[in-house]
Amino acid sequence: MKRIAPLTLVLLAALASSACAPIIVGGAMVGGALMATDRRSSGAQVDDQAIEVKSGLRIRNELGDKVHVSSNSYNRVLLLTGEANSDAAREQLTTIGKGVDGVQDVINEVEVMPASSLGSRTNDALIATKIKATLVNTKDLVSSAFDVIVERGNVYLMGRVTQREADRSSDLIRTIEGVKKVVRCFEIVTEDQLDQISPKPTK
Repeated sequence: MKRIAPLTLVLLAALASSACAPIIVGGAMVGGALMATDRRSSGAQVDDQAIEVKSGLRIRNELGDKVHVSSNSYNRVLLLTGEANSDAAREQLTTIGKGVDGVQDVINEVEVMPASSLGSRTNDALIATKIKATLVNTKDLVSSAFDVIVERGNVYLMGRVTQREADRSSDLIRTIEGVKKVVRCFEIVTEDQLDQISPKPTK
């Protein structure tokens, strides 16, 4: 999860994505050995990193304590989750997200309610760990194809997957203790498209 508050965490993320440090995306290093497992292009991966940092900074600067939001980008689609203190603040989040360079679409799943507690966030982190372990242990799924975001027990899934993979992963995750609902934010591809975008083993 990539929280935009406090601001210092965002600044650290910005530093981590600068020339001072390698960018880690899709389980591999961009700028060193290019990704080996991610279904996005290397350019999309770098763009997603930048989108997350830029959107986080802008949201923090423009809305401050009015929102408590996680900003996650996959293939230039920005997913916003968390809480806002009013409908106006929630709507402004979409406007801010669409104004970030490189963003092709915004999925706003922020709810108007008080910010989640530390206990709730800790529980979300535990659920996310369980989900990732389940995906790794499922032989007919590629775990690296999925981005997992958890908010108050609600699970948001991003990735470029086939319909079979979308259905299979959703069915599995719904059975995990603590999961309240599964929201699919996938980009669905055909089997032929999957073959074209899947990383090929290097010789």
